[in-house]
Amino acid sequence: MTTLAGKTLFITGASRGIGRAIALRAAADGANVAIAAKSDVANPKLPGTIHSVAAEVEAAGGRALALKCDIRDEEAVQAAVAATADAFGGVDILVNNASAIWLRGTLDTPMKRFDLMQQVNARGSFVCAQACLPFLLQAPNPHILTLAPPPSLDPKWWGPHTGYTLAKMGMSFVTLGLAAEFGRKGVAINALWPRTVIATDAINMIPGVDSANCRKPEIVADAAHAILVREAKGFSGRFLVDEDVLREAGVTDLSIYAVQPGKPLLPDLFLD
Repeated sequence: MTTLAGKTLFITGASRGIGRAIALRAAADGANVAIAAKSDVANPKLPGTIHSVAAEVEAAGGRALALKCDIRDEEAVQAAVAATADAFGGVDILVNNASAIWLRGTLDTPMKRFDLMQQVNARGSFVCAQACLPFLLQAPNPHILTLAPPPSLDPKWWGPHTGYTLAKMGMSFVTLGLAAEFGRKGVAINALWPRTVIATDAINMIPGVDSANCRKPEIVADAAHAILVREAKGFSGRFLVDEDVLREAGVTDLSIYAVQPGKPLLPDLFLD
């Protein structure tokens, strides 16, 4: 399979950034895309809403369903997934993209922030998988793809921001567990992480990062596409890196993804 035409994707946090880019790449194939996010009203500080992305998806050739959904709310997630299945006849792919970030040390991390990260990142990924799996198990080539890094216990990733690292590694360990449980049932459950920092609104949380030293979200979207068109059976439990996926798919020039070609690229967290 080389296309997502006719496939139904449920993408969390899809109102901007990487989630939006994945939605638009799928739309270019003619996919059905459920855009699940909290942003249903325009915010001048954070452009993009579920409605603006839905319009972009349809303009790109896909079918869209805009769903206001806070993935911390189990009932809201179940309702959103059910609405997606009703609209498109099922769910083929879950993309766990939604994530909260706070890169501070322990004494500078309010518990409200800590709780938000755990609820959105690890718990949210689990809740969305739990809601989608009954449909995925009936799909012909089901995938769950989570934007999470390879698991690591290296203290260098934990000391500077224990709360965030716990939340992101939580997504990684959810991926590991779900792959062990459902990979043998034919569901491809994998994680994807960028080699370099990606120019999204999240970089505003990283002191000293200039978008000129980042790559565009499209590199992750193209890598996600290359993963999601693969045969699901026997392809599970992998922790993949965007540029490795693209090179395996035959992409040799990654400079096209640079925000400013020629500028040195900043490596992302959690990768050596």
